[in-house]
Amino acid sequence: MKKYLISIMLAVLMAGLFVGIALAQDPTPTDDEVNAIAKQLYCPVCENTPLDVCPTEACRQWRDLIREQLNEGWTENQIKQYFVENYGARVLAEPPRQGLNWLVYVLPPLVILAGAIFLFRALREWTKPRAAPADHSGAPAAASAPKDEYVARLEEELKKRN
Repeated sequence: MKKYLISIMLAVLMAGLFVGIALAQDPTPTDDEVNAIAKQLYCPVCENTPLDVCPTEACRQWRDLIREQLNEGWTENQIKQYFVENYGARVLAEPPRQGLNWLVYVLPPLVILAGAIFLFRALREWTKPRAAPADHSGAPAAASAPKDEYVARLEEELKKRN
């Protein structure tokens, strides 16, 4: 019985040591946390390159800055605001919905809707049957009047056989 008691106490002591090691780890942000914010920002130096994949030294430094800010307890919005204040709104992957930027969100659906209406009307007009053309007197032309000499001869031959 004494052996079991010593074994249990030793196991509890060892488990306590492992918990201490886990709690002593440095709370630095992971690369995934940094890249989650960096992919929402564009490199101010390179054109149209997200900060999380830009290979320049400047972008590496900006990712390190994001890591430091996260380590200091900054929120995602505070970090994005810091970059906007220093480099302008062009660094944001999604432009702010203010000023003329709201057109980016409104115009594409409106253009698609207008195109669909135009296409619907055009298809309806193209498939609508046409009225028979009128002669000079204003009355519609007879449907049986042949327009071609060949057609007229063919119709005569068909009438003779009946």
